[in-house]
Amino acid sequence: MEWAVRAFERADTESVVALWDEAGLTRPWNDPRLDIERKLTVHPELFLVVEESEGGGSERESDERLIVGSVMAGYDGHRGWLYYLATAASHRQRGVARSLVREAERRLLAMGCPKVQLMVREGNDAVLGFYDALGYERFSVSNTGKRLIVDA
Repeated sequence: MEWAVRAFERADTESVVALWDEAGLTRPWNDPRLDIERKLTVHPELFLVVEESEGGGSERESDERLIVGSVMAGYDGHRGWLYYLATAASHRQRGVARSLVREAERRLLAMGCPKVQLMVREGNDAVLGFYDALGYERFSVSNTGKRLIVDA
């Protein structure tokens, strides 16, 4: 199996939504397709996927894409953020997520981003361990939020 990190393309939408569903990242109050559309209006080059490519001459239909990872990054001029990091269950422990994070960090740094952070839901110790191994520092904060647009 070979795979490559690349920028998201609209044709990836259904594969990415399915990946997020499998990874448990979707929530009833967030329409993932709307999240994708919103992201494509702001730094779309920071929305990355990993596409698996078959070796040995096997060709896929042009509309058949095997997306096995994703990350959505953002930069507000002060700090970068990572969202929707997911790897297909069939491809975990192969470096897919690590490659996505590193590429997102590289692109953020190229934009002049001095730091990056993310949120992890409580109790998700495996994900916290993953970020620990990548050199991310844990810190205690309280997150607050307010929805400005309610997804139907």
